[in-house]
Amino acid sequence: MKLKEIPSSIYHSLRLSSLPATKLKVGDSKPIPVIVSLTSIPSRLKTLHLVIRSLLDQEVMPQKIVLWLHNDLKESIPGKLRQLVGPIFEIRYSELKCSHRKLVHSLMAFPTDIIVTCDDDLLYRKDWLKLLFQAHLNNSSAVLANQTRYIRYDDNGELLPYTQWSKGEHTVFNQKAVIPIGAGGVLYPPKSLDNKTTNSQLFLKLTPKADDLWFKAMTLLNETDSFLVDKRPKSPIPIIGSQKQSLKKTNIGEDKNRVQWLAVSKYFEIDINA
Repeated sequence: MKLKEIPSSIYHSLRLSSLPATKLKVGDSKPIPVIVSLTSIPSRLKTLHLVIRSLLDQEVMPQKIVLWLHNDLKESIPGKLRQLVGPIFEIRYSELKCSHRKLVHSLMAFPTDIIVTCDDDLLYRKDWLKLLFQAHLNNSSAVLANQTRYIRYDDNGELLPYTQWSKGEHTVFNQKAVIPIGAGGVLYPPKSLDNKTTNSQLFLKLTPKADDLWFKAMTLLNETDSFLVDKRPKSPIPIIGSQKQSLKKTNIGEDKNRVQWLAVSKYFEIDINA
């Protein structure tokens, strides 16, 4: 977390904490046809109610917010999180321990619905869901994201380190190289991913710690484009103390994202550099 983000994090955490849980649980507007889906880990359970409060405090309400947790956590749900469970927010459980949980189970539970994924350590702005859904209405078949990277190769066709995966300067822009990043929120229309998306044996073998890369590969197999949304909200606000444990440190610091993209693209013979 950056020093300049601390005042905003404190302010919004206090604001969200002051909102009556009884009102948040039922909402005050007609929901839009969207399922918001996320997962979490034990170290973030104490602050997770703030994330859920930010999702329940949106300008437009989703049809449902589903939190997928590992079965081991059934008896460890903090009271501040449990009190938000109601008609909109629910907690479901899974045998999976990986971050892919945030989408794969909802794809099976809600196969005909729009699913929006988000992270468990950020507070989302009030217009976050509204802007994503408005973008979907203008491009209903594509995967849409508030944050993306651009998979890059060198002049010899070798995959560059993940730290160099950015849009940069390209003579010819390759739409297939755009990869949605889950932290900002990603919208998946129905049937936008390949039917192998929920194959846990494969994603645990190829991308065990990189759900974003797995979902990107599944959109490519399904010939679904991914786009960066033009009209985006302000960046989500980090929650103080929630990011001590993160896949970013391993995936980026040790370049494991590059290793996992090589594995999944080789297995499925995905060539976006052609």
